[in-house]
Amino acid sequence: MHRYRTHTCGALRAAQIGERVRLSGWVHRRRDHGGLIFIDLRDNFGLTQCVVEPDSPAFKAVDALRSEYVATFTGRVTARPGDTVNKELPTGEVEIRIDELDVQSTAGELPVPVFGDQEYPEETRLKYRFLDLRRERLHNNILLRSNVISSLRRRMIAEGFTEFQTPILTASSPEGARDFLVPSRLHPGKFYALPQAPQQFKQLIMVAGFDRYFQIAPCFRDEDARADRSPGEFYQLDLEMSFVTQEDVFAAVEPVLHGVFEEFANGRSVSPLPFARIPYAEAMLKYGSDKPDLRNPIVIVDVSAEFADASVEFKAFKNVVAQGGVVRAIPAPGAAGQPRSFFDKLNDRARSEMKAPGLGYITFEDDGAKLVGKGPIAKFIPEPVLARIAEKANVKGGDALFFSAGKADAAAKLAGAARTKIGGELGLKASPYYDFHFCWVVDFPMYEYNEDDKKIDFSHNPFSMPNFEHDAFLKLDPMDDKTLLGITAFQYDIVCNGVELSSGAIRNHRPDVMIKAFEIAGYSAEVVEEKFGGMLNALRYGAPPHGGTAPGVDRIVMLIAGEENLREVTMFPMNQKAEDLMMGAPGEVTPRQLRELNIRVVMPEVAKPA
Repeated sequence: MHRYRTHTCGALRAAQIGERVRLSGWVHRRRDHGGLIFIDLRDNFGLTQCVVEPDSPAFKAVDALRSEYVATFTGRVTARPGDTVNKELPTGEVEIRIDELDVQSTAGELPVPVFGDQEYPEETRLKYRFLDLRRERLHNNILLRSNVISSLRRRMIAEGFTEFQTPILTASSPEGARDFLVPSRLHPGKFYALPQAPQQFKQLIMVAGFDRYFQIAPCFRDEDARADRSPGEFYQLDLEMSFVTQEDVFAAVEPVLHGVFEEFANGRSVSPLPFARIPYAEAMLKYGSDKPDLRNPIVIVDVSAEFADASVEFKAFKNVVAQGGVVRAIPAPGAAGQPRSFFDKLNDRARSEMKAPGLGYITFEDDGAKLVGKGPIAKFIPEPVLARIAEKANVKGGDALFFSAGKADAAAKLAGAARTKIGGELGLKASPYYDFHFCWVVDFPMYEYNEDDKKIDFSHNPFSMPNFEHDAFLKLDPMDDKTLLGITAFQYDIVCNGVELSSGAIRNHRPDVMIKAFEIAGYSAEVVEEKFGGMLNALRYGAPPHGGTAPGVDRIVMLIAGEENLREVTMFPMNQKAEDLMMGAPGEVTPRQLRELNIRVVMPEVAKPA
């Protein structure tokens, strides 16, 4: 018999009844029942109930076991009595009658109990992460993560992609988030940077003649933490393809993501292929967000023209429209019967969280002949205009309408937040409803007007190919704001349940078009050569049209696991201050190490109390 185990703690079934076996694992739970001691023994694979009787030679030793001791039990597999069978447990039909015990190690008093799913402070959980990871939910999440990555890799290879690894030590990027810098010992005063993403390398792989690249890529950004963004490092399914259009990228990515979500959905539904394509302008109008949650059926409409009508007396909205702003209406199906507090809370949230004046609203009743509007602003809107608003918003008796007014971007943002809140409060679901609802947001604007600097600037990704005929683009007047602000890019986001999984683009592979694109945004050719000379130089030696994207692995797993924070699907995450409490990082280094790197630490000055 093997020294530690003949089976794992998740392996035994009725077929093994009568066999003498050996299991090793952690003491998960202990129960005393009238002289019998029951031990639930746990390992990576599952849990098995073990029992020892008072006349067993191992009884005294088993009686001394405590939670999280590591033990090896030897004994015979027996059937559980009928009324004690646990149908929720794979091993629930059997138990082991212990006759031998070996204690492999003991455990002190636990700062984080492993049994159960109690909430504990983040600091405690991260400091004792090795204990936190023993807890069933978190343990299963990490195993799920591994399985998802294996599935992604398998599916990408089946799609004809080849896995390559790109450098971890690279050059600092002048764009994007803040870099993590690594000092060079051999080159005093110079620094490497950890890659924010393999963006330039994967494009160079295409220039080098490889056709379909992918990797499960680690990325490093020195930025603040959020629920959907880990501080420090994260992983993405990075991919790039040559000689492709935007639709080719979609056709390659969709079956991979759909297949992975379907594989681990556990009975939940996934929106069918092909995923919806929603232009950016439409997403901002209808959903108030460039990452719309399509599980919510609410569709926002523009009612600026209605409030501009000369007969409308509500001056607050009329003035907004007169000054070039917009008014958006957010339907709330069935909300007319809600208590006054429902409307007040939405107004208060708009004021406190969105720093907006509030949300005007109208409730609708059907008197048998027509819709009647009620509420604070209804009396300022004549009946014909009210009817047009109701028809445009597709509301009926018993429904309500909320309003967001202001400059287009601010009004869209407030309307989107209200849409999310209303949909959640009312428990609304789209029809058909999918537990995982995907879409592509496409046609992002290439440029936007920078109000602070009073100039045209890049809207999102400066390296995307403009959706504009190339020769005509090269002739554009950098002062022609109207034309420039109407240009879209071959740029796209893949979104699921309101979570952006990745941004992607068809890349600008022509140096002349790239230089022109930057010129429009106010960068001289000399500056572009200085900042991006390496990429431009490569493109001058024959670059294929290429594009790609990089769905975030952490976010994929977070969605599938039903978690709301990436910490719950990451093995060893940092805290909100980008500290590893378990390993003590970041930490100080010795003076000798600093001398080897030719570095002197200059601490920031601390303001003295007045």
